Amino acid sequence: MWANNKITGLLIVLLLLLSVQLVQSQPVVVSSGSSIKEGVSRAEPGDTLIIEEGLYNEYDIKVDKPLTILGDGDVVIDGNRKGFILVITADDVTVKNLEVKHASTSFMEDYAGILIEQTDNTVIENVTLTDNYFAIYLAKSTNSVIRNNHITASAKRETQSGNAIHLWYSKDVTIEDNYVTGHRDGLYFEFVEGATISGNVSENNIRYGIHFMYSDHCRYEDNTFRNNGGGVAVMYTSHVEIINNRFEDNWGSSAYGMLLKEINRSKIIGNEFYNNSVGLYIEATSRNEFKHNTFRQNGWAVKLMANSTDNIFTKNNFIANSFEVATNSMKNYNEFNNNYWSHYEGYDLDRDGIGDVPHRPVRLFSILVEKQPQSLLLLRSLLIDILDAAERIMPVLTPETLVDSQPKMTKVS
Repeated sequence: MWANNKITGLLIVLLLLLSVQLVQSQPVVVSSGSSIKEGVSRAEPGDTLIIEEGLYNEYDIKVDKPLTILGDGDVVIDGNRKGFILVITADDVTVKNLEVKHASTSFMEDYAGILIEQTDNTVIENVTLTDNYFAIYLAKSTNSVIRNNHITASAKRETQSGNAIHLWYSKDVTIEDNYVTGHRDGLYFEFVEGATISGNVSENNIRYGIHFMYSDHCRYEDNTFRNNGGGVAVMYTSHVEIINNRFEDNWGSSAYGMLLKEINRSKIIGNEFYNNSVGLYIEATSRNEFKHNTFRQNGWAVKLMANSTDNIFTKNNFIANSFEVATNSMKNYNEFNNNYWSHYEGYDLDRDGIGDVPHRPVRLFSILVEKQPQSLLLLRSLLIDILDAAERIMPVLTPETLVDSQPKMTKVS
């Protein structure tokens, strides 16, 4: 009898524990007309918060516990320009499937649609962010994922807009498959380490498609940066891998497909620079590998400043650019070999696929244009062709050692 009572008691305890667990596993539901803030307050750490379809006029929603926040249907959180909207300060928070819009604009505060501070393992996925000052602002955080979000704004001046995805002092962040447009900078990185940026489209931003500083050991791959005010800027960084990206349609007196300033020990491989004022601008940059890139129909394919050294350009395609390479120095401390140049006028008598005479990619006319921009009007004139031909035979003003001694006769595949 005693044994039976003991077994019965144990079964009752197990049933009670199971019932408690079942109650705790039920999601917290926020219905239209109620408050998301109140739902966050009711939820326990680790709960799932489901927000039902509707418009929620709320701001400064503080997520200070681990939660999974899911939109069910067409969920819109409108901050009505009154402050931050979602403020995440806890680890292990996931936000998916909703729209966040109209965070406040300020010259003093970096208001954001989603602010993430001092967290680990935050996921922002399938979120639409519309007309916020900053869209996603991530600071002092690790192991975050920002994936498949649609981020738009309509500001006309830099002072009216922050950045679409802004990272500061963070580590091991994944930014992938996002679309960003209409912000000051599409993506902004400062003091970030070990980030992976892939599959994003950043276009029509006021300043840069990506603005990248003091951020070592990062990789960005398969992104498109199109028609941004200044193009892309990567500065003060080492050990960066820039692989298979597209830089296109960035036009203006200070616009570049990509600007590299003080970049060291990095790899720039397999990228397409198409239809930019300057495809690639390089300043104070050393010991980098430029390989299998295509420079096509740019004003200047490459502008290489004198303070850049020990860079290797090999197996790149230079196709139909107005100027292939420009420099501000009579000396050259970089290496060019085995590149394809569509302006090459040499020959290949032994048919080994390598030109028998070196190619000089720096035109005399490019130097004249730097001094007198109005002379661009003479670009197609016979006089300029004669001057360039004479300079190639007997270099006087162009760097004698900046040559590709083994130019490819056909495009590099």
